[in-house]
Amino acid sequence: MNRQLALAIQLNDEATLADFCWGSNSILQQTLTASLTGEGERLFYLWGSEGCGKSHLLQACCQIIKNAATIYLPLQILKEWGPESIEDLSDQALIAIDDIDVIAGDRAWEEALFHLYNRVRDNGKTILLISGKKPISSLNIQLADLSSRLAWGLVIQLNELSDDLKIKTMQQHAGKRGFALPTSVGQFLINRCARNMHDLHALLDQLDKASLAAQRKITVPFVKTTLNL
Repeated sequence: MNRQLALAIQLNDEATLADFCWGSNSILQQTLTASLTGEGERLFYLWGSEGCGKSHLLQACCQIIKNAATIYLPLQILKEWGPESIEDLSDQALIAIDDIDVIAGDRAWEEALFHLYNRVRDNGKTILLISGKKPISSLNIQLADLSSRLAWGLVIQLNELSDDLKIKTMQQHAGKRGFALPTSVGQFLINRCARNMHDLHALLDQLDKASLAAQRKITVPFVKTTLNL
């Protein structure tokens, strides 16, 4: 793989299964855990709303497999590189393809994914995780054979966390950054700013930098001032 491309898709070291909050996704947790230990399903299509943790989960799966080749393929980045960027990758122990929605309707990309899927299925060893924001029937994929392939494996929705679990996850993220997040601040951010975890974590990082610069604790009044709410 082109070195520039490889640098563009480096894994986020903070994306680990130990930090992933499963919430009501216990069936997915059990199935993936079995898969990652060499048992059960190899082919997955995971879908869920933006910010529900799909990218975190895919990257975490890549990082948990030791002493084997894994690769994370974020199609938001790879789309501009063309479908040839995913050629000759089927010998990996695990392939995680993120955001299939972005290439839906692109014939060349759909055909490339179709052929990759077939090679993975045939080799009998590779784990293939594909994520999207919608169920297969709503993906707007034009290649019927690709849609049918996606349905061959386990198709499962990644459910959004409850507000309490979102706050717990934010508090864990804050703890890793070295500050305490009051529950009241977490609830305020959910009510007034964002509901998906990607945006909430970005807000926490912004607030952390602001609090360090101002030498102030992160409170609701501080949040209001910093975010102009």
